[in-house]
Amino acid sequence: MGKRTGMEVAIAAAEAVALCRIDVAAVYPITPQSHMAEHLADIIHDGRIDAEFITVESEHSSISACAGASATGARVYTATSSQGLMLMHEILPIVSAMRLPVVMGNANRAVSGPLNIWNDHTDIMPQRDNGWIVMHAENGQEVIDMTIQSFKIAEHPDVMLPVVLNIDGFQLTHMIEPLEFPTQEEVDRFLPPRVPFATLHPDRPISMGCFNMPDIFMETMKAKDQALINSKKTIVKIWNEWGKMFGRSYKPIETYKARGAETLILTMGSMGETASVAVDEMKAKGRSVGLVKMRLWRPFPLDELRAAIKGCKTLIVMDRAVSFGGAGGPLGTEIKSLLYHDDPRPRIVNMIMGLGGRDVQVEDFIAMVDRAERKEDDGYEYYGVRE
Repeated sequence: MGKRTGMEVAIAAAEAVALCRIDVAAVYPITPQSHMAEHLADIIHDGRIDAEFITVESEHSSISACAGASATGARVYTATSSQGLMLMHEILPIVSAMRLPVVMGNANRAVSGPLNIWNDHTDIMPQRDNGWIVMHAENGQEVIDMTIQSFKIAEHPDVMLPVVLNIDGFQLTHMIEPLEFPTQEEVDRFLPPRVPFATLHPDRPISMGCFNMPDIFMETMKAKDQALINSKKTIVKIWNEWGKMFGRSYKPIETYKARGAETLILTMGSMGETASVAVDEMKAKGRSVGLVKMRLWRPFPLDELRAAIKGCKTLIVMDRAVSFGGAGGPLGTEIKSLLYHDDPRPRIVNMIMGLGGRDVQVEDFIAMVDRAERKEDDGYEYYGVRE
């Protein structure tokens, strides 16, 4: 284990980006992402890396600038949150369709209205179908590691897709944690210079993102879908490579004391650490409870999920977002749909909790397990709502 440094996670994210020797950053500040933008701007201004920081007037402009820079062959980074990510929405599917390996850090925050600056996952969920690789970090060390991994994943010739790393706002971005950084030499060995498939250059004109007539558009969409599905093999390969180099392993689905458990909690993001403490307390009292953590959201790791929940009787899916007018949260409804034909299939209970930064403590996870195990149906409910 190397030397650990106490640092705010948002600052650490910017430091990790700098270790990747980016060429261009275009970031518009927004709470709670702003420290990432500010510190990255300082790093570039101080000459610690040879890169350009593009000052833009909006998030729409930042992702547009990133697309253009990436198309020239540059290694590119951006970051945003909440309404900023919503403003980027128009450009996100264009970046993935053009196979531009942009990396983004998203400081998860509730979407207005009403105005709320605290954490939940309502910003990333509307973006799930834009063709980006979507990952969730659980703690500050994972933010450092997964930021560096994201560039290698995105730029791999078998992938060439953008990656968004979700970092829970405030609950993770503003935490000061003991963090271990790889050296610049180690990152250079892990992350080679980008070798683009094609680049824009005034001396060698090419077309990117051309107009598609109906007779080719469906084939283009299927190819994009297949590229995202196929990326999982490379993601796992790169995570395994990281584990061999640094001793910290990552998987699309990770478990904690889940083997043989009759009831499993499923979380995504920073809530996993709180849930693990709840599992410890329930295990100490003889309860058959375990934890499943989703690290990879897109492409969806269905095979890994099936393996993780095999044999459990009740699966409690924790959602920090709502699919309004639907049948629960987006994570819960998707898992129910994907497992619908499985036989046997666990009873799936969907808990919507922690919206807008509502605190969810260890005793809350225990209470949700109690409620889920007593429920006679497999519907969804809002946990902790005052009547």
